[in-house]
Amino acid sequence: MSNQKQAVEAPAKPVGLVSNLSELSKARLSFLVLLTTLVGFLLGWRGPMDYTLLTATLLGTALSAAGASALNQWLERDLDALMPRTADRPLPARRMHPADALLFGLLCSASGLALLGFLVNPLTAFLAGLTIAIYAALYTPMKRFSELNTLLGAIPGALPPLLGWTAATGHTGLGGWILFLILWFWQMPHFLAIAWLYRDQYAAAGFKMLSTRDPEGWATGWQALIYSAALLAVSLLPGMVGMASPYYFFAALALGAAMMFLAADFLRTRTKVSARRLFFASILYLPLLLGALIAFSQASDA
Repeated sequence: MSNQKQAVEAPAKPVGLVSNLSELSKARLSFLVLLTTLVGFLLGWRGPMDYTLLTATLLGTALSAAGASALNQWLERDLDALMPRTADRPLPARRMHPADALLFGLLCSASGLALLGFLVNPLTAFLAGLTIAIYAALYTPMKRFSELNTLLGAIPGALPPLLGWTAATGHTGLGGWILFLILWFWQMPHFLAIAWLYRDQYAAAGFKMLSTRDPEGWATGWQALIYSAALLAVSLLPGMVGMASPYYFFAALALGAAMMFLAADFLRTRTKVSARRLFFASILYLPLLLGALIAFSQASDA
């Protein structure tokens, strides 16, 4: 019997160009990027709203995110074909030519950076370029060689709110970095839950993940709990530095405690059911926390 890795047979389905481009740009992920960018902008902005600047920020960020996602899928097309959860993406399913995907990724990235550079400010364009570079050029290949890829990959995922902040203020500032830290720590239990759910597929594709060498799940569970505790701590900072009122502080405390409870349950049971609960809780946690931050925000020099 051959032990060579075999591509997963993706079910054939008629999909149009718009749908393929939406999958290539990871539209749902891009929506999260835009949401966190918007939150960063709104928290950093002072005075009457400049809707032209806000629109340019969101459009430039959306194009940059779409470009980074397309380049990521172009680089990983062969490995995506080995996992059922990704085998039906446009490239491994052969609904799109790799050269077209590469061109789409490069054009989106370049146009997004140009828009941010000319209509927003150079610092925001630089951070967007850093996001693309880390995600496509470092994180993507690193998944084949080191478990540390998750720590690195959380950086581009945490930069969008900082982009929004710098677009509004022209500098990073304490408030911008606090938003970055919240997003960075949030991604860790979120990704650890995903890695546990799909550990067999990651192993089959050759991705280096903590969960693929952690059959009992103790290391994965402990890290999920530790990062959830760190998330709780950093999520309280806006209420401590004047970015938000005490109402936000107690909302963040309640949400963070719920995340820690589910992470502790995952550590205790280490089942797919508890991992799935933690994953879906993380999806609910982020918009609720950001919504509370916007609702209870107050003027600050942070």
